[in-house]
Amino acid sequence: MAVEDAGSAIAVLDELLTPEQPTLDHVERDLAAEVGLLAREIESWAGEGIRLVTLLDKDYPVQLMLVHQRPPFLTYRGSLDPQDERSVAVVGSRAASPRGLSRTRELATELAQAGWTVVSGLAAGVDTAAHRAVLDAGARTVAVIGTGLRHGYPAENAELQQEIGRTGAVLSQFWPDTGPAKHQFPMRNAVMSGCASATVVVEAGEHSGARIQARVALEHGRHVFLTPEVVHGTNWGQAMAQRPNTTVLENPGHVLKVLDELIAEAPDLIQL
Repeated sequence: MAVEDAGSAIAVLDELLTPEQPTLDHVERDLAAEVGLLAREIESWAGEGIRLVTLLDKDYPVQLMLVHQRPPFLTYRGSLDPQDERSVAVVGSRAASPRGLSRTRELATELAQAGWTVVSGLAAGVDTAAHRAVLDAGARTVAVIGTGLRHGYPAENAELQQEIGRTGAVLSQFWPDTGPAKHQFPMRNAVMSGCASATVVVEAGEHSGARIQARVALEHGRHVFLTPEVVHGTNWGQAMAQRPNTTVLENPGHVLKVLDELIAEAPDLIQL
């Protein structure tokens, strides 16, 4: 928020590093030299296909700009497409059942064929099935990851991450060298929700990251879709099913039907 108010990260740094009443141990820092070093590092990322966008740039995802957890910058491989404003996050269990994986592929394929960008988190299980189904359909998918772009997590999805980076986008709110850490994945879920118009939870446990994303999505004012398995299999699913802006899916085409209704009722909430 401070950067947005000041209109420049450098202005905020300058204020922090040059207080009006410096302490006796205050040490002057060469801000220009440090910023120059940082700029050269960012420029060097281009050789790896890594780009950076800040919330002061016009390419920053519009949907994400509307939520309070918006990070000050994103690094990404691939391309940022304005059509990603029309996107749906599909998330769920890392240890999904065969039925859950089948349902995921069906939902993701239907969304892709209807022109929606499918966003997910590149985790094992449901996320992987969603990304793969969209790629197989020849459509666009976006992965929001919980590490820096120089890392792949889980390791077995490294090739999938590269493929998404070539045809869609892989986004991270972390510096490229940042490795996996437990606290980063809920942060990733908030960004994923912020990037999407709605979130679909296909299959999830009582304490899964998908539950975190569903809760945050409602806080963002975004619609949440739950499969019957989530509702009947978890306490949080039962409670969330009773909340406004939540739909329990009745059949494979139910997501598209509700999305069409939401667009018709409130076209400004889902940019086309």
